[in-house]
Amino acid sequence: MRYSTLLTIALQYKTWNKKTYNNKISALRRAFEFGYRDHPEHANPAWALKGARISRRDRLRIDPFRIQDAEALIIAIRRDWGEAQGNFHELRFFTGLRPSEEIALKVQDFDAKAATLSVTKARVYGIDNDTTKTHEDRVIQLCPRAIAILERQLALYRHLKTRGRIDHDQLFCNDNGTPIRTLGHLAKCWRKSLARLGLRFRRPYCARHTSVSWNLMIGKNPLWVSRQHGHSLTTMFRTYAAWTDGALESDVAIIRSAMNDERSAIEAASSELPVKSASVAGLGTGLATRPEWPKKQLAEIKENLKWRRGWDSNSKTPIEISKFMKYLTLCVPRRPLLYPHLAADLAVGHPPNIE
Repeated sequence: MRYSTLLTIALQYKTWNKKTYNNKISALRRAFEFGYRDHPEHANPAWALKGARISRRDRLRIDPFRIQDAEALIIAIRRDWGEAQGNFHELRFFTGLRPSEEIALKVQDFDAKAATLSVTKARVYGIDNDTTKTHEDRVIQLCPRAIAILERQLALYRHLKTRGRIDHDQLFCNDNGTPIRTLGHLAKCWRKSLARLGLRFRRPYCARHTSVSWNLMIGKNPLWVSRQHGHSLTTMFRTYAAWTDGALESDVAIIRSAMNDERSAIEAASSELPVKSASVAGLGTGLATRPEWPKKQLAEIKENLKWRRGWDSNSKTPIEISKFMKYLTLCVPRRPLLYPHLAADLAVGHPPNIE
């Protein structure tokens, strides 16, 4: 195989996302490296293939959920798809686990006494890896809400195992009791529930972004937050710090309450009055949270402008434009006045008597 042939094939896929392209090129290089170990006398042509350079503009902009929208989505998923999926997605928001890490969790990873969760493995495209994305194991300290979620999931696991529907030690499973091998079905259910609520689309991975943002908003130590979520301190400050500046005090109070609440989202919603979310997101952004809000905002603007339309079209008090311009010309001096606003007041409110 010649380098020019490989390059021609690779250039046909330049339309891919840069990250996807780099992942494919990396896999290709590894495959050729493995194959050419049997032929050390030959040069590996894949080593010369270069990946695409990813700049800050190419990185996806994070879009965390407001606590009100997250709670509404958790309730919708639980009602639409059942308790198992409800627990799975709810845990995302309150632990910040990567999807590949969450579907690889086992029952023994949860320590109820120590209130911790061990994250030591991942499952990517159905393949089990004995390490995480960053190749570093970590132990997550769980908030009361996350502990309650895992206890409910453990109760469901024991119930299904007693009935003989599962014969594995995976913490989360599909509706039929089999382990979750891929994320396609979970993402589809997430998307349908999100659309039914009328919220703007966000990837399921945004639940992880939301968890990081919430912890920073309530004043958690940034070093602790970075260790909890398994990324560097530099990445956290570069990606998430901007979202803490525009945090609403009301949102911060609700987030603290949600993290310390051991009830499920449905139980909490049924025992309290529904929380009315603001018309626009308060996490440092002015984007509308619902697709219908721009129309409502436009209607409000038109409503506020009705006085101008009524004044302009009032048939009882017609305005002669030429006469008004004459008044304005005579009232505006050629030299600056001591009180410059006087001319404008006279022109608009009290025109002089002109014969």
